Amino acid sequence: MPVPIRVGWMLGISLLALGVAGCQKKAAEAPDISAPKVTVGHPEMRELVDEDEFTGWLRASETVEVRSRVRGHIKQVHFQDGDMVKKDQLLFELDPDPFQAEIDQNKAQAKALEAQKTAAEKDVARYTELVKSGGATQQQLEKARADAEAYGGQITAKMEEAKQHELDLKYSRITAPISGRIGRALLTQGNLVNAGGTDPLLTTIVAIDPIFAYFNIDERSLQRYQKNTPEASKDQKIKTLREQNVLFHFGLDSDDGFPNEGILDFADNKVDSSTGTIEVRGTVKNDKGRFAPGSRIRVRVPVSLPYKALLVPDTALLTDQTEKYLLVLGKNNVVLRRNVEQGKLLDDGMRVVIPSSKEGEGVSTSDWIITLGLLRARVDYPVDPVDNQGQPIGSSKSEGSGPPAGASQPAEKGGAVDKGGSAERSAPAEKKGA
Repeated sequence: MPVPIRVGWMLGISLLALGVAGCQKKAAEAPDISAPKVTVGHPEMRELVDEDEFTGWLRASETVEVRSRVRGHIKQVHFQDGDMVKKDQLLFELDPDPFQAEIDQNKAQAKALEAQKTAAEKDVARYTELVKSGGATQQQLEKARADAEAYGGQITAKMEEAKQHELDLKYSRITAPISGRIGRALLTQGNLVNAGGTDPLLTTIVAIDPIFAYFNIDERSLQRYQKNTPEASKDQKIKTLREQNVLFHFGLDSDDGFPNEGILDFADNKVDSSTGTIEVRGTVKNDKGRFAPGSRIRVRVPVSLPYKALLVPDTALLTDQTEKYLLVLGKNNVVLRRNVEQGKLLDDGMRVVIPSSKEGEGVSTSDWIITLGLLRARVDYPVDPVDNQGQPIGSSKSEGSGPPAGASQPAEKGGAVDKGGSAERSAPAEKKGA
């Protein structure tokens, strides 16, 4: 009985040894996992200007209420509601017949007075001769002279009345005082138009080229704009906004970003003590008539002089519990971590990065940073990099973009550091997935 038990144990141990050896052989024959493919790119150096954002509104550079100077019935309206009109273009025409009749009557009366004046002047000539011969008195001569002068005065008065009615006839043709966009006709053909204190509004015209942009800023911002001009110094007089030619950008509610521009040319002469703000105006070209008075706008105004900034895609920036960092290619395409400080986000999705002040950290335009495939990349492990067009990045290129002088290279150190690198790898991957 003891002999079979010992034989069974021996057979069991032999089979177990054969199984382990088979597993080791299969593991040895398993193919190596290739390096993950990632997309890389260089950080971009760009000239930027810091800007403040405000909300404002557009206002017509000129607004005119069109009213009649004379009383009359509207004979015809010579525009369509909402048209663009030119200065001196005919808008309304009143019935001219009453004005022409007044002119004709005054001229006829002046002509009759001319005949009476001529007769009076002949009496003056006759009485002058009769007075010499004693046939008429001096009193008769003086009366004849007074009559002639009176007729002359009446003729002048009638001619002046005729001129006034000619002016009224001219005013019966109501023209545009400025160029711009006209509103709707508030009175139409056949309506009686009064003049004087009760004269009705016929329509309005707004000048839209150029058009004004108004917005309120705080006093400190205005002072910053003035100080940031290249000419600003303690020894020079601060220039007005019109003299500085400060460029600003703005967008309508329907615009993406701030595609339009104008020039600041005016700031109010006092600060509103209740709000601590001052009203600022900019001039905008509007030759195509795209901008309408009263529209709400978003405004950006530069608050700094131009400066150089390093940009990376915002999607390439990773975060752990305390710091922002980028994944950079080191030697042999090994992934390294570089800590940075993030700046402002631009409209095109690029983010300003400020290199870390710590030695061996930060990036430059010569570095290759991983922009896509961040979840596949692991710190201290190699990757297979390609550019934005999918072309492979050679190892010779990546070798020149390794860590800066003095930077640590965890991949080339011992197992303790490598273990720490594994802990760093798991944190960003989890956050990115979340």
